[in-house]
Amino acid sequence: MDYIILDIEFNGRKFASDLPMEVIEIGAVRLGPDLQYIDEYTSLVKPVYFAKLNSFIKEKTGIPQEGIDAARGFPAVAAEFRAWLSRSEEFIFVTWGGEDMKRIVLDARMHGLDDAYWTAIPYFDLLKGYIRYKNVSNDVSVEAALVDLGLTNEGSAHRALDDARMTGDIFKAVFDKLDFERTQYYKDVFSNAKERRFVKNSIRMMAMQKLPQTWDVMKERFLKDKVNLDDPRKAAELEAYFAAEVEARAKKPPKAPRPAAPPEDGADAAEAPEASQGQEAGWPR
Repeated sequence: MDYIILDIEFNGRKFASDLPMEVIEIGAVRLGPDLQYIDEYTSLVKPVYFAKLNSFIKEKTGIPQEGIDAARGFPAVAAEFRAWLSRSEEFIFVTWGGEDMKRIVLDARMHGLDDAYWTAIPYFDLLKGYIRYKNVSNDVSVEAALVDLGLTNEGSAHRALDDARMTGDIFKAVFDKLDFERTQYYKDVFSNAKERRFVKNSIRMMAMQKLPQTWDVMKERFLKDKVNLDDPRKAAELEAYFAAEVEARAKKPPKAPRPAAPPEDGADAAEAPEASQGQEAGWPR
């Protein structure tokens, strides 16, 4: 089993648009079963939309416009990348988050390519694995994880191959702490993290207000005019998420009551805890 450490850069933007974001760089490092370095792959990709990089992306990635201008399109690069991947008899992708798999699948679909190849490849989300290992709740950047592990950051953040190399260093450092039973396959997600977080927070509000924890109440009291549920796929996904969160909360053991506060100075002896021998009640010394 080989491990392909994958990183994708894409032409994200800070403004709303109906046009899709696209892959502009692929970087990957191949590690063997014993985590030894074998080889690597990198290529720039010329997007169909927003082929002229905006200042935000140029500053964030350092990718030069002339490199994008001279790059091949996604179909040619994807075919070359698949040929490189085929050198491994068996492999899984290792990514830092789930966005890399999403971007490559959506670009394949946009170009009319067979997305079944990409959706059939198992992948391990190292970001989530690292968070579970460290028992923290907030996302962690690759750079922060390197610092936390005492590893040297020798690459340029947000260049695909450098990010893949750094992610590979983290992977090797925590390999024996990872829960590989959480390996997964890409699946379409129709809601975003902000909407799911809103549902989760609303469940807490329902409990505080002692409201029936039903999906109908959630929709009417909390989601109406805040989350668009016109897409039935999103509605079904959020309803399933709601049900899972309610069930998970029901299984949590109740919180232990807080210990009683000690009596204030001057409290009556009858109200204070029983004093030990040789002490005045309420005045331990």
